[in-house]
Amino acid sequence: MANNKILLIEDNVDMRENTAEILELANYEVITAENGKMGVEIAQKELPDLIICDIMMPMLDGYGVLYLLSKSTATASIPFIFLTAKAERADIRKGMNLGADDYLTKPFDDMELLNAIESRLKKSEIIHKHFNQDVEGINSFFNEAVENSAVRKLSENRKVKKYKKKEIIFHEDSVPNGVYFISKGKVKGFKTNEDAKEYITGLYGEGDFFGHMPLLEQTQYTETAMALEESEICFIPKEDFFEIMNTSKDVSYKFIKILANNLKEKEERLLNLAYNTVRQRVAEALLLLAEHYQKEESNSPFTIAITREDLANIVGTSTESVIRTLADFKDEELIVIKGRNVEILDLARLRSVMNGFY
Repeated sequence: MANNKILLIEDNVDMRENTAEILELANYEVITAENGKMGVEIAQKELPDLIICDIMMPMLDGYGVLYLLSKSTATASIPFIFLTAKAERADIRKGMNLGADDYLTKPFDDMELLNAIESRLKKSEIIHKHFNQDVEGINSFFNEAVENSAVRKLSENRKVKKYKKKEIIFHEDSVPNGVYFISKGKVKGFKTNEDAKEYITGLYGEGDFFGHMPLLEQTQYTETAMALEESEICFIPKEDFFEIMNTSKDVSYKFIKILANNLKEKEERLLNLAYNTVRQRVAEALLLLAEHYQKEESNSPFTIAITREDLANIVGTSTESVIRTLADFKDEELIVIKGRNVEILDLARLRSVMNGFY
């Protein structure tokens, strides 16, 4: 395994050389920069595993370095340790508020430096580590993410609630009290207009989080969530959620990446709703269902039991239009219909329909 790569940004020659020597003796790969501007350029090119940066430097100080690196997704999650000759609380607070993970006050001894680095590298592994998308996996993530024993206690032994088919999990306009994680089953999110017409805004399956955006935005739910079938759902209280989010930027970065997976999909669906034909949108809806609910290990054609009304609510059209389009797809041997069950025979051709090529 390759040694961890550390970028050291320090304008003082003696301090830079002495610190680099300590790190090299500890088997770290060290890259050095003599000023902040050079440090930013090297960080963007080399993507080190950790950055150690002096605060007081000419051209671009440590605060500026951290600010610029935090604006790029490629460098924002790199652990960042400040070196400072000043120990005033205001300077330390400013650095931590900008997103620094730790700081060392000069002069520091060898073990103080190496312990700080080891600690930050260990925590950054949370970002890159794979956790199973089930309750055991999410508990592992919480337990490894949290330093504070009181917070760890909050995240242990999460209760899983069973929901019956068509049972409401939360209502539109209600106040969120936490985040939901699906251990088993399927959930739909939907909005209802003044004519009681539904539009499905989200589809969630095993391993998915939902209900998180209103919590982050501190607003009411903008959709109602209902179980599409018998489901087992884990609830994470908002106090626990925000404790975790505030523990470190490593944790928040990892968790936000997990939670934000469906945002791009929702944006694309809204664009397609505006510009695509009903035929394209029905094809898209079927592909969306397959993407969310088909088991990765399954080699069989994807089949789902879904009411035509629910399918119409995903597409954003009338039930009659969906029924006619499904009949066309059946005649074209794209799907097989058995009662409420729809089996997709040809994903590639269906994708061509969605893209307007068939």
